Parts: sequence; C-alpha cells; structure tokens
Amino acid sequence: MARSDRLFRLLQALRSLPQPVTAARLAEETCVSLRSLYRDIDSLRAAGAVIDGERGFGYRLTEDIALPPQTFTRLEIEALVLGLGEVRHMGEPELAQAAEAVLSKITATLPDRLQQQTIHAVSQVHRFEQRSAPDIDVGLLREACWQERAIVIDYVDADGRHSERRVLPLGIVYLERVLVLLAWCSLRQGYRKFRIDRITSLELIEESFRPRRVPMLREYIAQLNAGKENATTQNVLRR
Repeated sequence: MARSDRLFRLLQALRSLPQPVTAARLAEETCVSLRSLYRDIDSLRAAGAVIDGERGFGYRLTEDIALPPQTFTRLEIEALVLGLGEVRHMGEPELAQAAEAVLSKITATLPDRLQQQTIHAVSQVHRFEQRSAPDIDVGLLREACWQERAIVIDYVDADGRHSERRVLPLGIVYLERVLVLLAWCSLRQGYRKFRIDRITSLELIEESFRPRRVPMLREYIAQLNAGKENATTQNVLRR
C-alpha cells in the first residue's frame, strides 16, 4: 500500500473509531506494524494534524488537517445525524458504509462541544422492518447511471413473466419498502419504472447515452409530476 493511502486510512480510523483509540487497534485497522504506526502518527503530526495521546494511552484526533473546520447549529447537527441514519437503514451496505464515513468526517471537524452533541444526538432512526438488500449489485447500477451507460436486465413482472430489457438507467428512487429504477426502456420505447427487487441479473454494456441522462430524467420526472404516465407504469409499484 502506498504511504499516502496508508496515512489517509489512518486519518479515517482516527475519525471513526471510538476515542481514545489504542495504537494496536489503529495498527490493525491500517494493516501495519506498531513501529510503522508510530511513524505514521508522527508524519500526520508533522503535516499539521493535532493528535493527542501517546504510546500506552491511546490517541485522539482533535484537529484534522484534511478537513476545514465546520460550524453547525444544534438543529443542523440533528438533521445531519437523522438524515445519515436513514441512509444506514436503506438496505444497501455500500451506502451505509459511506454514511458512516461522512458522519465521522463531519464529526472530526467540529469543536468538542458540537462533537458531543453529534455523538449523543437527540434524533435517532430505527426501523423494525429492515429493507432487504437487492439480489443485484446496486453499486453497479449506480455506476451505470453515473457513466450514462446502457444496461441489459432480466426482469420479472408482478405476474411472474420474465423478459430481457435493454434500458438507459436514469436514477434510483428509495421508497419505504422497495428500490425503483427510473429508466428509458428500448423494448417499450418509453420511460418505465422497474422494481429493483425484481431485477434478477444486470449487465453493463458499452453503449453510452451521454450527455442525455439529466435532461431525460428531468423530462420523466416532469411527466410523473404531471400524471402523464400510462396505466402500466402507474401500477408497477402497487403490485
């Protein structure tokens, strides 16, 4: 691992692990020896990070060189914690990990008093029924949207009929119980919603539709808001 990557991982570990965190735990997290870990902490300190603690007592990151200081009101902190808590319950491990990383980065930039308010926020999220993770790789689906690449999916409708579709993925909608793909369907020659839990396989192909995704998504959302979708599309989420 490159030294710069290792130092970045150490910073992230200092942000996210309960503090003070021992050198042994940091070494385990960053996959280095204790000797290398001590050298890396000295390097971060030399670069401007304020890291309290010493060998045998644990370490605490009190000033982060990588992030500018942040100031939020108490209500803004509650909103951040609540919003990121919702992301962690979306049934998508990759997004849940990203939400944890974002919260740790934000917390690391706050003064001590605001850090405590973040750690002990009043607003919390709990779901008695956890959303099941989809069978397909939602990260790949998201990548297709970002890259504006066409995909081929195998889809099972509400009646159990299988079909292969070549679609242009426009966006992912997170509803209370299901995830929905908004797309242009080449088979139907129109905009369609696809429940992601009914997609059994997904293949990213070379066909690009850049830079049409954003205007197409705007057009589709405008149609949805105007109530112009057809009966088949309207019933996709009800079945």
